[in-house]
Amino acid sequence: MTARQELINHLGQGVTTVCRAWLVTRRDGVTFGFTDHDSDLGFEGYMFKASTGMTARTLQQTTGLSVDNSETVGALSDAAIDEADLIAGRFDGAEVRSWLVNWTDTAQRLEQFRGNLGEISRAGGAFKAELRGLTDRLNQPQGRIFQRNCTAVLGDARCKVDLTAAGHFVDVSIAGFDALNRIVFSGLDSFADRWFERGRFVVISGAAAGLVGVIKFDRLSGADRIVDLWHALGAPIAIGDQVRLEVGCDRMTATCQTKFANFANFRGFPHIPGEDWLASYPVSSRANDGGSLGR
Repeated sequence: MTARQELINHLGQGVTTVCRAWLVTRRDGVTFGFTDHDSDLGFEGYMFKASTGMTARTLQQTTGLSVDNSETVGALSDAAIDEADLIAGRFDGAEVRSWLVNWTDTAQRLEQFRGNLGEISRAGGAFKAELRGLTDRLNQPQGRIFQRNCTAVLGDARCKVDLTAAGHFVDVSIAGFDALNRIVFSGLDSFADRWFERGRFVVISGAAAGLVGVIKFDRLSGADRIVDLWHALGAPIAIGDQVRLEVGCDRMTATCQTKFANFANFRGFPHIPGEDWLASYPVSSRANDGGSLGR
């Protein structure tokens, strides 16, 4: 008899000993286990902590491709989920699994939900997190976009640029901040001006370790390099924190050819007609022989 059937048989009795347990796995691999039972539970190699203030509301499940949804609420605690981690976005998009478990025999369990954390809100020392089922991913736009610029992400399987190659990244410590609170680095004048613009800013150490930003501004200023981000990180960075700067790409044809020598993997259409061509009409001042406009 399977564990699922054993649980179903148990639920058919007059008295049951069941509880809920759920596992949260962040994108950085850190896991958190919770249960609404009054004692800790352990199965599948994870420990599910009780007394965390976590509860789960009713799970709505449907047939077909409708999105299963629910939400979880709980108190903010250093021993469980820390408010600073929520603010920093460390739980954004985290994977969530939920089980109905017989706490007298945890082998009898049924996985009821699998999905990801959606919108997270905080108020009064507590948090509320929306749970989105796997079918939510089917709502994401799919297919290829036809445009002049490259549609690949630098370094992905379509682009094939090796971001770990020499010259494509540098690990360096923050030297300071300028009057506009932009980040200052020393000893990086060997890289061309704007080399890291549109690249990733990965924090390696400090309070913001593991967080990633996108570089908006990258300029040489004498022997220093000044960098600014499109959006502030969810945790503070300080002088001495080590970060990784990754080379950036504006997805233009010339950049792919000259900066990366990677035009064979360019995923745009540089000769696609623009709106001006679509609205054009024959005029006597130029040749109208039906030839290519890309000559």
